[in-house]
Amino acid sequence: MPILYNRMERINPGDIEGQRYWAPVVKSTGLVKEKEVAKLLAEEVGIAPKKAEIIISQLFNVVTDLLLNGNTVQLGDLGSFRTTVKTEISNCEEEASAAKIKKVIVRFSESNELKNIMKDAKFVEVASLLKDKSKQSLILEP
Repeated sequence: MPILYNRMERINPGDIEGQRYWAPVVKSTGLVKEKEVAKLLAEEVGIAPKKAEIIISQLFNVVTDLLLNGNTVQLGDLGSFRTTVKTEISNCEEEASAAKIKKVIVRFSESNELKNIMKDAKFVEVASLLKDKSKQSLILEP
């Protein structure tokens, strides 16, 4: 199934006059929750869906602990998670302390393999599907 998109009008935030432009914006076809991911994973590897749910839940705990200990966590061909921070700036080295850290951010960087797979993504405009009744099932399929 292709990735769906809509055409959206935007305001250029860097333009003082608020110049408008148009851009394609990805349209989600739905939210897949942990239970469904576990079911699909269980089918892939031949285990019970409940066991897959437990594994996914524990993966969260393991990754969180590793991140809290300063690690970057690479999950095979999926990619890596790492922490960055948003801080207040300091005028001198002595002031640059943990007290200046205002927010911890978890970043995900996809692997080269995932990047290469996504290069082959196909896109279809939602409006074109609505016009073509024979393709409307693409919107409704899970």
